[in-house]
Amino acid sequence: MPAFLLDINLQQLPDEYLTGEWRVADRVLNRTAPDSTLALATRFLLSPGMLRVEAPQQENTGSWTVQRDELLQRPYLQLTLPQEDTRALITRMRRSPDGQESRLNLYFLSGMELQLTRP
Repeated sequence: MPAFLLDINLQQLPDEYLTGEWRVADRVLNRTAPDSTLALATRFLLSPGMLRVEAPQQENTGSWTVQRDELLQRPYLQLTLPQEDTRALITRMRRSPDGQESRLNLYFLSGMELQLTRP
């Protein structure tokens, strides 16, 4: 049975809620780069300042930061890899009360959308 998940207020989202190992549960690809590392990714590992992206037959490391727009304080995930540098708007974050299960929705500037899950 799926855990009960609560919506997290994105304007107050702590960066540490994003750390950990994430699995790609669903994706809507963009047409500009359907073969990019991020478009093919199956897992993301976010540790403080470090990003590892796993995709079929490839693994890339880079960095990540959270940026917020000044007006609404919406959080963006800035992802920097050797071949890619992009931002994704965090559109939704849900988390179980004990923090053991989370879901994260990202909307990239390219139009790609990813839904990530953590056990």
